[in-house]
Amino acid sequence: MTAPVTGPTTGPTIGQKTAQTIPYLPADFLRLPLAHRALHDVSDGRPENSRAAIRAAIAAGYGIEIDLQLSSDNRAMVFHDYALDRLTGDKGPVRLRSAQNLAAIPLTGSDEGIPDLAEVLEIVAGQVPLLIELKDQDGAMGTNIGALEHATADILCGYGGPVGLMSFNPNSVGMMADLMPEVPRGIVTSAYDPDDWPLSKVVCDHLRAIPDFERTRSSFVSHEVDDVTRPRVLELKENGADILCWTVRSAAQETQAREVVQNITFEGYLAALRS
Repeated sequence: MTAPVTGPTTGPTIGQKTAQTIPYLPADFLRLPLAHRALHDVSDGRPENSRAAIRAAIAAGYGIEIDLQLSSDNRAMVFHDYALDRLTGDKGPVRLRSAQNLAAIPLTGSDEGIPDLAEVLEIVAGQVPLLIELKDQDGAMGTNIGALEHATADILCGYGGPVGLMSFNPNSVGMMADLMPEVPRGIVTSAYDPDDWPLSKVVCDHLRAIPDFERTRSSFVSHEVDDVTRPRVLELKENGADILCWTVRSAAQETQAREVVQNITFEGYLAALRS
């Protein structure tokens, strides 16, 4: 592992609900496009969130976005889906498999098994910014969480590279603020069309308004790219928040998004590096 965290860039306190200084994303998070689930291309042997995709992103000079799910023995695994079915030849919930078992399951299009967060940190080793999304473990964006957050904090406590934390579940973001107050954090946000989400209309209506930004001591949001002109997003930007977006899939879409956002999470094309 690399040297202990020395502390990220900080900015002024956002909002009025806390007097604590809120850590902001280091400058490279806003300069280097972030490869969504790393620089993946399964046709080239680089599945989502794989070691090969992570190494390719580093070689290309991009920042990296990855996802975390929890194993049955409470390890933070680098994997997007809740189930194995789409991304491996196996089936069933990730949460019911041990880290050792998951490491032995090949990702489709590769002979790599599923990595854990500790191994990914060893690979990245501070070379590029790393944006980590904790997937909601409650199932309804509620408060039945904790194991993944603690597992993430335990591994990250010795990492010295530029890192940011985020989740769709604001309760997860708030818990990370308590566990790792020095690490920049944000909420992944969306238009929350109930037809697109396995959530109640009440929950969608609540999250759409991004009401938890201040209480989670966040400094950024990563918002759905087709909805970045939402008034609440523009208000947060006006008040000093950094605005990222997900997921840009073409240069034309990137150009339009950058009228609002400071940086993008991208896939399916090679985003231009900016000075």
